[in-house]
Amino acid sequence: VQLQASGGGLVQAGGSLRLSCVASGRTFTRYGMGWFRQAPGKEREFVAAISWSGGSTYYRDSVKGRFTISRDNAKNTVYLQMNSLKPEDTAVYYCAAAGALIATTEGDFGSWGQGTLVTVSS
Repeated sequence: VQLQASGGGLVQAGGSLRLSCVASGRTFTRYGMGWFRQAPGKEREFVAAISWSGGSTYYRDSVKGRFTISRDNAKNTVYLQMNSLKPEDTAVYYCAAAGALIATTEGDFGSWGQGTLVTVSS
């Protein structure tokens, strides 16, 4: 499956952004989807994941209550709504597709988008 992420940009602390990731090439509903991020000089880390149906979601602790992952299977799209953004959320955000109906471990994700940069100014 091919993934195309978009929606990044520059926002002030406390602001919001919505990332989108459109999938093509394979049946979208076969895949659990996830968002990861990589800040400058740091390793890539898990942010959020959603099951194939959208019925189950998972988040890293630091974004719980601020970020919401969702998907629209009719549009082959997964979203990450990010509210109350903080400077420490600054990173390149990647969407990924897992070869399973749900996954949260980076190694379980076999397809990756190109990344979209989110910069949060203080």
